[in-house]
Amino acid sequence: MKFQDLQHDEAMLEELGRRLAQLRIEMNLTQADLARQAGVGKRTLERLEAGETTQTRTLFRILRELDLLSRLEAMLPEPKVRPRHVAKEGGRLPQRATKTKPSHVDAGEWKWGDEE
Repeated sequence: MKFQDLQHDEAMLEELGRRLAQLRIEMNLTQADLARQAGVGKRTLERLEAGETTQTRTLFRILRELDLLSRLEAMLPEPKVRPRHVAKEGGRLPQRATKTKPSHVDAGEWKWGDEE
């Protein structure tokens, strides 16, 4: 099942837990072994694999032990400086989002200006 097909957070957590458990088993690790290596409690790992919420730090520790941190890079690549950043911000990444102006004008509202 693909994450993009899941509509609820609970379903996504369950799928994440199921996948992590399967990877752990494929690596021939018990929950106790993985929990000890990651520096988390066994019950915490059980909850994660059951689809319950957990701290992000716990997830990172588990991903590190399963050698999956590199996949975060693919999922969330580091932002790159774009030419407009060089022109407007002196080469720095923007610090906040700004609202954009509409890129088109409704043909019904536009006038030449010489109408009476």
